[in-house]
Formats: sequence, C-alpha cells, structure tokens
Amino acid sequence: MKKVIITGKAHPYLEEELKRRGYTVNYSPEISYEELVTEIGELSGLVVTTRIPVNRQLLEKASRLEWIGRLGSGLELIDLSYAATKNIRCVSSPEGNCNAVAEHALGMLLSLLNHYCSAREEIRKGFWKRVENTGTELSGKTVGIIGYGHTGSSFARLLEPFGVTVLAYDKYKYGFGKGYIKEAGPEQIARYSDVVSFHVPLTDETREMADENFFNSLQKRPVLLNTSRGKVVKTSALIRALRENRIAGAALDVLPNENLDSFSAEEKEELNWLLDRPDVLITPHIAGYSHEATFKMASVLLEKLKLNGN
Repeated sequence: MKKVIITGKAHPYLEEELKRRGYTVNYSPEISYEELVTEIGELSGLVVTTRIPVNRQLLEKASRLEWIGRLGSGLELIDLSYAATKNIRCVSSPEGNCNAVAEHALGMLLSLLNHYCSAREEIRKGFWKRVENTGTELSGKTVGIIGYGHTGSSFARLLEPFGVTVLAYDKYKYGFGKGYIKEAGPEQIARYSDVVSFHVPLTDETREMADENFFNSLQKRPVLLNTSRGKVVKTSALIRALRENRIAGAALDVLPNENLDSFSAEEKEELNWLLDRPDVLITPHIAGYSHEATFKMASVLLEKLKLNGN
C-alpha cells in the first residue's frame, strides 16, 4: 500500500479521499524537516505547505516518491529541477485560495483607509477621536497590482464595484487588460497608484522587489499591501519609507522571517517599530486560510493529481 504524509494544515477531506483511493495517510502538520528526512524514503506522495523546504538533500532520499502536492500557491520551496530528474510530479493549488487572499487584501486595505484597528485601540484606552480618524474612500482611486496570476486577478475582480482604476503589471503575461483593468509597467504603477499590492511568487527576480529604489520611485504616497511572500518587501526599506512619509501605510500578511522565536535583536526591533504604528497592519500569514479555501485547496489538489485507487 502506498504511503502519504501531509505536512501542513489540511481539510479532513484530503485525508479521507487519499485513503479512499488506497493510500496510507499520516497527517502530521507539525512534522519537522529532520523527521521527514527519516520517513521520505517510504513515501509515494507528499503534501506540503510553506513550512518545510523540499530541497535536493531531502529528495535524494525519496526513492519511491511519485508526486508532491502543494496546498496553496507557489512552488519555490521545492527543487523542481531535481524533482523532474526523478520523475516526481509537482502540482500546486492556487485556484483554491486565491479568493481568500483577495478578500483578505481588500479587508486589510479598507481597515487601513478607515483606521478600524487603530480607532479600536484608542477607544480601548478611553479616547473617542472622530476627526482624527477621518477615513479615505477607496472609490475612484488607482490601484496598482504587481503580479497578475490567480491572486492578483482575483483581487482586481473584487475591486470592480469600488469604481477604481486597476494598473496591473506582470512580466510574464499580457493581453489581460479590459475595462477598468489596464496593463501597465512598473513606472506607471509607481507614478499613478494610490494603492500598490504585491501578488508575486518568491524568485530571484522578486526577492526584495520593494527595496529603496522602489519606494523612492513612488509619486502619490500609496498604501502598500503584501499578501504574497515576506521577502518580496525589504523591511528596512519599508521602515525608511514610512519614516520619510513616502507611503500612507502598510498592510502585511507575511514577513521575511515568520518564526518569531528565532528573531534576531534587529528583527525584534523592526517588528516592534512597525507594530507601534497606527498606519501598519500585520496578520500572521492567514490570508489564504479561510475555512472555504482549506477545502477548495484539497479538492483542487486531488483533481490535479488525478490519483486512481490502488
């Protein structure tokens, strides 16, 4: 009987369906890399999230592995080229949680524009500030979207009722502009956007894409959103941009390092500085983790793998 390990949080439907199709399933969302190394030689299938890197060292021990299923978007933690040499099929399921990410991005944006979180904290402290918390309407604004894949296009779709203009940039796509969605280059996004939202995978090209040069190019003091990968935004450059009033605020669902226990003194200082600001909103990488998305990611993964009973 073939064996699968699920290494991250997954809907019960995934385990149930894998068992129905003849697999022995070990649901181990807390398994460590070291523990996986000792077991991967027995596996026919592996389900991962963003927790464990599936590097060459791990794959070298995967003598029976037939497929790797990624819950969510992005395959950057998998050594795809080496997996291909071993005929290991790798699939992801961005269709399953792209709407959840888009809704989360929109919610964070509206919260920042209308001071929901900071006003709540002020009331908790006994302050009732109305004029100081005057909001900014999204309607009529220009929203720049960098990366127009599943999540970027889903975010754009949710923005339509607000009457915005979307300037979308994707280095590897074209011909998608229509109506309120305009294809644009980085220079146009930097010049005209009231909001800039990142929806890109982490690659050598996108690592620290939002650096000092990016922030210095911005013309309209936009709100920055990042629900993609933490290392897309250079934290020191973001802090400098906030200090120099180059952006109106930042909403981050991801950080370059998301293991808070491993933070250096500098990382702690930077995070505390950001958390102290009313114009910064940080959530713990939960944008794609709605209840509905958890099921849809499992369903999409199974559909793509096309596994038959054994």
